[in-house]
Amino acid sequence: MVRVSAEAIRSAHQRIPSAFRDSPQFVSEPLSEQIGIPVVVKLETPNPIGSFKGRGTWLAVSELVEGGRVGEERGVVVASAGNFGQGVAYAARARKVPVTIMAATTANPAKVAAMRRLGADVRLVGEDFDAARLAAADLALRTGWQLLVDGEDPWIAIGAGTIALELTDAAAAGDLPALERFYVPVGNGALIAGIGTWLKSTTPSTRIIGVQAGAAPAMTLSWRERRPIETPTADTVADGIAARVPVPEALELMLDVVDEMLLVDEDQIVAATNELSVALPSTIEPAAGAAWAAVRATEAWRGAIGVLVTGGNVSR
Repeated sequence: MVRVSAEAIRSAHQRIPSAFRDSPQFVSEPLSEQIGIPVVVKLETPNPIGSFKGRGTWLAVSELVEGGRVGEERGVVVASAGNFGQGVAYAARARKVPVTIMAATTANPAKVAAMRRLGADVRLVGEDFDAARLAAADLALRTGWQLLVDGEDPWIAIGAGTIALELTDAAAAGDLPALERFYVPVGNGALIAGIGTWLKSTTPSTRIIGVQAGAAPAMTLSWRERRPIETPTADTVADGIAARVPVPEALELMLDVVDEMLLVDEDQIVAATNELSVALPSTIEPAAGAAWAAVRATEAWRGAIGVLVTGGNVSR
């Protein structure tokens, strides 16, 4: 199995379709004025599925197809709150692979509709994402279809790492300032694991800061204790980063590359999401607003910072 590394991230970059690659990145004047230092925004919303997930899911599905583990007769089973499922469905449709997605009965209706529009068989089971994840594992076992777990498959983190690659390439070319800190929303940890792997290999002075909703802190607690810690609930407006059960593979990667984990409350997330939607301007989902929420709560500033806006899929 491939290892998540800077070399793997660089070699994978050009394999990702142009629709998901080289997303907008710029210094936001309104946000910079608000805190008095340059704020670099990496905007992952303007693509066919409205989130960063299309990078890693394309790589993961492609590897499954090329390895002969899935095809027209043997499909993929995943659990998703919405964005990951859209990414898998998009890639699988392009490769003519059937997809079944388990989502919670409380899943964002707009995301459920989007997954179905992309051709996925979406089944609503359980009260939260982790219940859906158990149902996906059971279905894969019963059908013999391939289970693809967000945060567990290394290609998901590798795809996410290409986000950071684009930022450092731009800084090296003089198009963007080098980042003193980079704020990343954290759900199951694959995103920050890939980003951290790239940045620690290329710009080790950049501090990688993960941000979670205080109402869904499983990966933060796990990172701080250096062991998986489940929480009884994950009830947050930021559905894209709501998970009760840590993914051990992602946690292991995070322990080596994440410098700090921060928690923000629901009011902070809502306020930050609204600010981003006005300042960028773009439709921003609450999970994507978490990073800016942490920035707003910080008092001391030095060099340029980066804020990752992960998605823009909201209920309509």
